[in-house]
Amino acid sequence: MVKVFNSEGQAPILLVCEHATNFIPALFKDLGLTPTQLQSHIAWDPGAIETAEAMAEILDAPLISATVSRLIYDCNRPPDSATAMPLTSENQIIPGNVDLAETSKQQRVTNYYRPFEAALSERVVLMGMPLMITVHSFTPVFLGEHRQVEIGVLHDEDSRFADAFLQQTLTDSRFNIQRNQPYAPTDGVTHTLTHHALPHGLANVMLEIRNDLIASPLQQQEMAAYLAKHIVLALERI
Repeated sequence: MVKVFNSEGQAPILLVCEHATNFIPALFKDLGLTPTQLQSHIAWDPGAIETAEAMAEILDAPLISATVSRLIYDCNRPPDSATAMPLTSENQIIPGNVDLAETSKQQRVTNYYRPFEAALSERVVLMGMPLMITVHSFTPVFLGEHRQVEIGVLHDEDSRFADAFLQQTLTDSRFNIQRNQPYAPTDGVTHTLTHHALPHGLANVMLEIRNDLIASPLQQQEMAAYLAKHIVLALERI
């Protein structure tokens, strides 16, 4: 359950979008959620895949994305994480994930996580690119709190690229850009980076974009151009 976009991209960059879609296979009966819930940020990262694909085109980089909702399996979580098949998202219960049998959990791991994990591992080994970037979006209001940050630059123990990117974007301060906001490694959000980038010594970063800034095709293209420009310049810095 993996999609590869711009597979022949020649840039030394691998883009990843783990929360690209809100698609739920029919056998899961929408996990007991309403159409409105499934369109909301609890089921996916709105605008992230369109922005990531535009970035892939501008950078000429390959992009790997998951093809099911993170409510079925969050590919940015290891199988032993309590949030890999979340019981709640924000403050909403996910009925279809309550009281899951161990066999059902293992089937989801086998069907949705392992293929994604294998595709990333293969691409990293074969291409040996020095930079991995995961692309996400976040809601402007979470649990009633309005978020001022517009772009989050997240990293785990390797801050090389995050440092360079943050320094680079000081030259173009049109957005409120912050380190490890609105999430941080302590929130368990850096699994892809720690599992795939760190062991191979790849520079890496997770970019979180507030989804009201990438709600339209024009916004997505403009954000992709902004990020791609500064990614290239930041990569030169390291």
